[in-house]
Amino acid sequence: MDPHDLENLNTTLDHEAQLREKIKEQVVELDKKTRTMVGMLNKIHSIPYSQVPGTHVPHTALADLTLWTNSLRNSVFVAAFLEYLSKGTLISLASTSEALGIQDEWKDRFTLSIEDYLHGLITLVNELSRLAVNAVTLGNFQEPVKISIFVKDLFAGFTMLNLKNDQLRRRFDSLKYDMKKVEEVVYDVSLRKLAQPPDLAPG
Repeated sequence: MDPHDLENLNTTLDHEAQLREKIKEQVVELDKKTRTMVGMLNKIHSIPYSQVPGTHVPHTALADLTLWTNSLRNSVFVAAFLEYLSKGTLISLASTSEALGIQDEWKDRFTLSIEDYLHGLITLVNELSRLAVNAVTLGNFQEPVKISIFVKDLFAGFTMLNLKNDQLRRRFDSLKYDMKKVEEVVYDVSLRKLAQPPDLAPG
């Protein structure tokens, strides 16, 4: 191999190694912030919504997807959970990208993939099934009904997608258990006349 080519390769390898280390440092920071936000949001299971401290998704420049896929998906979940808690609606892919600080001019280098967005939404459903149970404990009997309507609508959307990623497909299949859990809570509170059934619940 030509000595000049070897030198160029070594220089490139060194540069990539340095960049990888910098990215790892950023991943550690993103992980810390994401864990903090998830921890704050977990309080929603034991105290009323109004008492949960405010939080926001950190705006971080993302570069190497393979290094922080989990952190990115957790950030998507946080953005989606905040959207649900504040508005009762599903956050869009575009709005999630905006919340994460992903800029349009990065399109040739980085974008929020549909798969990562969907993984974040599945985590949202996992969390909402927990919230449905814990909301009843807090005396919020109508919340499980709202969650049921939201989750069923989201599940219906997922069924219309052609999911080719094995991991994503397996996680989607697990949503059936979350839906069943929510439906059991709704059935219980409706039977006890503690909340209006889904077909009579206000939109």
